[in-house]
Amino acid sequence: MSSKEKPTLGGTRIKTRKRNIAAPLDPAAFADAVVQIYLDNAGDLELVAKYIESSELNFSRYGDTFFEVAFTGGRTQPGTTKPDEGERHPYSLIDCEPKREAILPSVIYIQKILRRRPFLIKNLENVMRRFLQSLELFEENERKKLAIFTALAFSQKLSGLPPETVFQPLLKDNLIGKGIVLSFITDFFKEYLVDNSFDDLIAILKRGKVEDNLLDFFPSSKKSPEAFSEHFTNAGMLQLAEYYEKKVFEVKLKEMKTALTTQISEEADIAEVIETAKHHMKEAKLPDIEVVRLLWDVIMDAVQWSSKNQQQNANSAIRQVKMWAELLNTFCTTGKLELELMYTIQVQCYDDAKLMKLFPEIVKSLYDLDVLAEDTILYWFRKGTNLKGRQTFVKSLEPFVKWLEEAEEEE
Repeated sequence: MSSKEKPTLGGTRIKTRKRNIAAPLDPAAFADAVVQIYLDNAGDLELVAKYIESSELNFSRYGDTFFEVAFTGGRTQPGTTKPDEGERHPYSLIDCEPKREAILPSVIYIQKILRRRPFLIKNLENVMRRFLQSLELFEENERKKLAIFTALAFSQKLSGLPPETVFQPLLKDNLIGKGIVLSFITDFFKEYLVDNSFDDLIAILKRGKVEDNLLDFFPSSKKSPEAFSEHFTNAGMLQLAEYYEKKVFEVKLKEMKTALTTQISEEADIAEVIETAKHHMKEAKLPDIEVVRLLWDVIMDAVQWSSKNQQQNANSAIRQVKMWAELLNTFCTTGKLELELMYTIQVQCYDDAKLMKLFPEIVKSLYDLDVLAEDTILYWFRKGTNLKGRQTFVKSLEPFVKWLEEAEEEE
């Protein structure tokens, strides 16, 4: 052996290090193959589904591309909805009529594909999110088709399309400002309510985390409760308009209660509390009756109740009534509102066992403080319509009413 040759071990194989060699991505060839399946079956989605189910195409790698072909007829350019190079077919969702009977077969078709290949659920979510974020790139007619498809997808409980995937991408300022989002959700709501109840719609909005923020879908120039009500009333969805009005009302009422609770618990100046109540009442356009109910609740909530000492409870309640009588008097300006206050007290005393025996004392105190008029108390006693504990309370108030009637006769 030459001195320059390196020795080797006979019979041994020198192993080379293996490398992971990735196959080159070829979405164009995949898209062309799927398009050909559509063309070969003349767009018959049942036949297309069967061929795709038995196909050995690499759906796990090109899932997004598959849904691009299903929705638009071919591949789209990266990051857009514009058609890319390659074959196309005329049987896509975008190519059909903007009617539920034309779009429903596409929903059922995609459901079949997802049942066979559940790993595609994530790809559907990806493509839907991308399309919804790019709604301005679609024609108005095409956006309507997407809205109808989305509504039918929820109606059919299509896998892979959670509500947040639909609603959250829509919250883009440029889409909202152009009115595109409002038009989309209006078409979506109308179509969804064809097959589903209003409660079902609200459930979807809750799951999508937009139930309390529906006004966010409106352009800034129309972002008001009045505009919301007008828009959906004109769109034939009066129930949604009324629902939102109620939500706004509840929020305003809660804001007022929070502000007054803070002031009353801190025993703020009565004039300041009255001003706060008037401000919220005017700003939120709250009805007098609701304000009277709220004031009583807030006043009683501030009482430090005892679980054992009934006399202490009576003293605390009467003290609270005397302290805030001027507040009640400011807003109980008619016999009707005074009667509503009596009903509110009646219900609270009925619902709370520790207050049951305090009803006559509270009523007498409010009479002495000129919050409740004699006529109001007598009307409640003789003709009151709220039946909660009425028999018990009427009996407990009899001595006081008898005194009022005798005083009336003497006059």
